[in-house]
Amino acid sequence: MSTFHGKSPTTIALTLAMLASLAFAPSANADQKTERPNILWITSEDNGPHLGCYGDDYADTPNIDGLASEGLIYLNCWSTAPVCAPARTTLISGLYPPSTGSEHMRSMTQLPKSFKMYPVYLREAGYYCTNNRKEDYNLAKDGKVWDESGKNAHWKNRKSGQPFFAIFNYTVSHESQLRKRPHKAIHDPAKVRVPAYHPDTPEVRQDWAQYYDKLTEMDALVGKTLNELDKDGLKDDTIVFYYGDHGSGMPRSKRWPYNSGLQVPLVVHVPEKFKDLAPKGYKPGGTTDQLVGFVDFAPTLLSIAGIKPPKQLQGHAFMGKYPAPEQDFLFGFRGRMDERYDLVRTARDKRYVYIRNYMPHKIYGQHVSYMFQTPTTQVWKKLHDEGKLNAAQSHFWNTKPPEELYDLKTDPDEVNNLASSPEHQRILARLRKAQRDKALEIRDVGFLPEGEIHERSQGSTPYEMGHDSDQYPLDRILAMAEKASMLKEESTPDLIAALDDADSAVRYWGALGLLMRGSAGVEKGHEQLEASLKDKSPYVRIVAADALGQYGDKADVKQAMTTLLKEADQRNSGVYAAILAFNAIDQLGDKAKPFKKQIAALPEKIPSVKGRPSGYVGRLKEKTLADLN
Repeated sequence: MSTFHGKSPTTIALTLAMLASLAFAPSANADQKTERPNILWITSEDNGPHLGCYGDDYADTPNIDGLASEGLIYLNCWSTAPVCAPARTTLISGLYPPSTGSEHMRSMTQLPKSFKMYPVYLREAGYYCTNNRKEDYNLAKDGKVWDESGKNAHWKNRKSGQPFFAIFNYTVSHESQLRKRPHKAIHDPAKVRVPAYHPDTPEVRQDWAQYYDKLTEMDALVGKTLNELDKDGLKDDTIVFYYGDHGSGMPRSKRWPYNSGLQVPLVVHVPEKFKDLAPKGYKPGGTTDQLVGFVDFAPTLLSIAGIKPPKQLQGHAFMGKYPAPEQDFLFGFRGRMDERYDLVRTARDKRYVYIRNYMPHKIYGQHVSYMFQTPTTQVWKKLHDEGKLNAAQSHFWNTKPPEELYDLKTDPDEVNNLASSPEHQRILARLRKAQRDKALEIRDVGFLPEGEIHERSQGSTPYEMGHDSDQYPLDRILAMAEKASMLKEESTPDLIAALDDADSAVRYWGALGLLMRGSAGVEKGHEQLEASLKDKSPYVRIVAADALGQYGDKADVKQAMTTLLKEADQRNSGVYAAILAFNAIDQLGDKAKPFKKQIAALPEKIPSVKGRPSGYVGRLKEKTLADLN
């Protein structure tokens, strides 16, 4: 566990002991006793473990600290995804989104008909299930999931004597709240700790201090809910979870599968009457270093309710009637973030974080328009462009290495990459193997272009398609993705040969591998890339055009732009191809200037594209045209 502002984890127990009275007053006699526990989840948005009970002495969070003094703190909890919709998708399904095709931000896929979201299992067992109020899943609901879901959803609406499961989700700490001005300060920006990867400027300090202010506001709402539970006489009948939905809303935390983007606070309180359901080693005011993640929450919830978790759930119950053995690793991922594509997978043990970048040619800080509304992002990028940052601060604006390895004990800010360190090769190999094994185990469909996830699963679901080796030959696709992204020169002939493969995803990774190698790769595979401009797959055509446009001559740019302009029109190959094509056009920079009029004429939206993805092409078009002025 990292320390915050000089407070060691060894002082936590002493701190918590003094806070025991803050979360719960003595319980009144309950009106409705139940044999099964009620379960209350209190969640907050966009915050890591920047709380007093986690040793952060800059934080002011007395209610959560008080809950922790009566409960158990998890020091190593991961949200599985570093952004809201994929993280909630993990929670509601108990499955890794890369296995269900739902890893991409605000995508929408289906679960197999035989699978159920966890509230359905609880409702079938007699629980009254409420969600107040955010859903925001990347999986479509099949039938009724919640008894109530909305701003009025509450345990009070259940039948007499009925056990309940209730969620209360607080958004006051969301990324959007960090940049609201004017703002009445609670925390002094001069005293905030600025992580090593951020520049130390007034704007950055203001955003970090405002983040802590919002955590204090959130903490008050947590206290209000806990007091309401106590007032209703339900404290002794209710198991309480408090957790955040992913790391802080600050840039390089949210959206990025570092520990800073994935680690969340998790505090669990189990009343005495249900101590047999408590986690192993449960002790009020205690801590545990057990590795747990959002993928484990659904099976844990069912286990608490006395329901044996179905075999298809990919997580492991960490308490309740059916606890599983402790796991050796946690896993995370990054896919498309709004309008920008990427593919990252992560694994960690109790000390080290391993990051596998399958698209290392893309910079960390791709221009996601929503992220660039935060003052920290703007000043950070400006100082980088002016050459005023040190190496740790500049890293976010550079392309990525294929692999990263960080020691959380000595480097909690994750700025010293140990992947090439000779003494860490055994650790690197262990975590690399764990990450690869997990991709094969869950049948990770994220190695397909997003559009192909939908196309290959027509009439079925991405999960079922992914488990059909004829439809999805993962071994071959993953092998080519690894050759492409490890950037080894000796793999170039295999990448060129892959452009003739029968599977479009293998061809896609072959073209990507040549693109990742820059001028040298494009020169060696030029003939095959030109031929790939006529490939049956729009995704192969787009990547080939991207490679030729960036690293070819004027004639190459012209034929590349002909392909990219066609595919950037959503009416031709669909919205996901258009997003990919616009990302490629944006990368061409001034080379695209002669085509500015054609770019301006492309449609921003079409009627057939619904939901959030309908706006992503418009964002890309606006950014591209602005850069060409």
